[in-house]
Amino acid sequence: MSRARAVVLVSGGMDSCVTAAVATRQHDAAFLHVSYGQRTEGRELQAFTSIADHYRVEKRLVVRLDALARIGGSALTDAAIPVPDADLGRQGVPVSYVPFRNTHLLAAAVSWAEVIAAEAIYIGAVEEDSSGYPDCRSVYYEAFNRLIEVGTRPGTRLEVRTPLIAMRKSAIVILGLDLAAPLHLTWSCYRSETLACGACDSCALRLRGFAEAGTADPIQYA
Repeated sequence: MSRARAVVLVSGGMDSCVTAAVATRQHDAAFLHVSYGQRTEGRELQAFTSIADHYRVEKRLVVRLDALARIGGSALTDAAIPVPDADLGRQGVPVSYVPFRNTHLLAAAVSWAEVIAAEAIYIGAVEEDSSGYPDCRSVYYEAFNRLIEVGTRPGTRLEVRTPLIAMRKSAIVILGLDLAAPLHLTWSCYRSETLACGACDSCALRLRGFAEAGTADPIQYA
């Protein structure tokens, strides 16, 4: 019996990898990766390819959204804005926020999902233990699903699913281990494409998650 198809947004990071592990258990998964001029786009693409190979995903798509780099306004896309050291107690939106990025990513995913008749789009957004990005909140995805309802062809049955949205990083690590997700293939660092810096927000959140889960992070740090 064939399984329903789903588009899975796979950045190459830990959260997207665990989300892929969830989605591939339930669906015929098609993997989508977006490069948008981020500092570590080459390393993230390598991680995406390795994860897709691990799950033997045949249907995969890599798209470019260079407008985000041209618009700038983020430490991830503008070389003039340094990536700061981690401050996990910081309030507000950090400079690593790429303005409205997830909407661009999801728009590409919805377009592809319509073409390949997918019933779901999976994204590894995390609200509780994230960096404070406004487009990683449950209310955002609720609104986006309403947009899909009115913005796609009549009869479309499609929704964005966020299986990790309410989880802490430590719980995501544990779930990934339970699902045998290839966490050793993932990349989270905002700064480096060789050894993870261990000092940016993304590295710090990841390291704290592994520490709270009581297990070692399988990637190497500077």
